[in-house]
Amino acid sequence: MRIGEIYHPGEFGLSFEIFPPKASDQDATLFDNVGRLARYRPAFVSCTYGAGGSTRVRTLDLCVEMQRRLGLTATAHFTCVGSTREELREWLATAQRSGITNIMALRGDPPAGQTEFQQVAGGLRFANELVGLIRGEFPQFGIGVAGYPEKHPQAPSAEVDLENLKRKVAAGADAVFTQLFFVNDNFFRFRERYAAAGIRAPLVPGIMPITNFAQIKRITSMCGAILPTDLASQLESTQDDKEAQFRIGVDYAIRQCRELVAAGIPGIHFYVLNRSAACEQILDAMGMRLSA
Repeated sequence: MRIGEIYHPGEFGLSFEIFPPKASDQDATLFDNVGRLARYRPAFVSCTYGAGGSTRVRTLDLCVEMQRRLGLTATAHFTCVGSTREELREWLATAQRSGITNIMALRGDPPAGQTEFQQVAGGLRFANELVGLIRGEFPQFGIGVAGYPEKHPQAPSAEVDLENLKRKVAAGADAVFTQLFFVNDNFFRFRERYAAAGIRAPLVPGIMPITNFAQIKRITSMCGAILPTDLASQLESTQDDKEAQFRIGVDYAIRQCRELVAAGIPGIHFYVLNRSAACEQILDAMGMRLSA
């Protein structure tokens, strides 16, 4: 199913995001976890694309394997980093031949050792340009893009960030998937500004269940997501108890997701960090039905 066909009134679009394991011998564990999540009948599972295009082959291979082995619809992440237009076209043509139907189009993070995005000669500078290339030359793909309820860390202001997002949607994106967040009110305010700006593409919240306090501190420091003080305090007080941290994080995500669903979101995009246990507990608590 293409992204543009997922989000309709009365339908709920569930999706998961994974990343390529560093070593191929970890693939079996990944597919075991994805197989467990597949029982919740997601609309798609996306696979990230390493900084600087470092996993471009692995990303595509894993997407193809998910579709072949598990019967899932895969969405391949794809970025502008380090590639000319012709190289981007070649990768997209390969993805098309491989049976991939959805692309998550992103500007991308700089490679290791670089602090700022650098456009290569003959390449693209912005995500909206990548969306435009895909929509114009590979119109059969469904296209997702990223949105930032609490502002992209490199954006000079929330207003500029929203204008950048509007350009991505205008270029042909089918839906917007947000960066992880833990404060629902920030998402709701962003949704109001999004609608006021005239953006009509479905806005899907991205949720990352907390299972490890040290890990989530690293992640939020990189992406700029706000970790509520009371939640951080609970996690810090139990940082020597992994089971307690997991329980606190999952319970918080259940409350967060229930509130979002009650507010009429079109779906949820879970950042699962290649592990299924937290999402299984969340979805069970929310009454999401398992397939037979």
